[in-house]
Amino acid sequence: MNAEQQKGTSHHGDGGEGGTPTSSPGLQQTFAAWEQQRALTATLMEQVCDPKNLVRAYRRVRANKGKPGVDGMTVHELADWLRSNQAALTTSLLEGTYQPHPVRGVQIPKPGGGQRQLGIPVVVDRLVQQAILQVLEPIFDPTFSNSSYGFRPGRSAHLVHNCKNKRIMSKMCSWAIGWRFA
Repeated sequence: MNAEQQKGTSHHGDGGEGGTPTSSPGLQQTFAAWEQQRALTATLMEQVCDPKNLVRAYRRVRANKGKPGVDGMTVHELADWLRSNQAALTTSLLEGTYQPHPVRGVQIPKPGGGQRQLGIPVVVDRLVQQAILQVLEPIFDPTFSNSSYGFRPGRSAHLVHNCKNKRIMSKMCSWAIGWRFA
């Protein structure tokens, strides 16, 4: 420790020995990028809790139907529950105090024999999940690889299979045509 530091007159940011150097352009860019990202995400929960988003989420959950979770509430009962509890739900989401409910476990038969465990969330949790999905999906989906088909809108395992078959057939045809006419 130098004499200046012992006296307590050293100032952080002055570039002196032991002090924090003044910020470099790279560091400033990092902070600027972080602030921009933070600005983009600062209102995510407000977007999730927006009444229009919750109505869209409700309609999607209702259209998907599904069995009740551990609380026994059906999709048809959700509308009445929302009328009475939407303000409390929104508050708990915005304050970060919302707690998902336990998931009901059900065994379903596999096509090749045996059983598979399936988890059924309560209807309110499905609503919250859908509301979050509707806000996050448009942000993150464009960043995924075009080759990624898992759990994405308009894509499925069947499409992967079809695309692979088409690529294989295309390669085989170009090879066969190249071989035949070469």
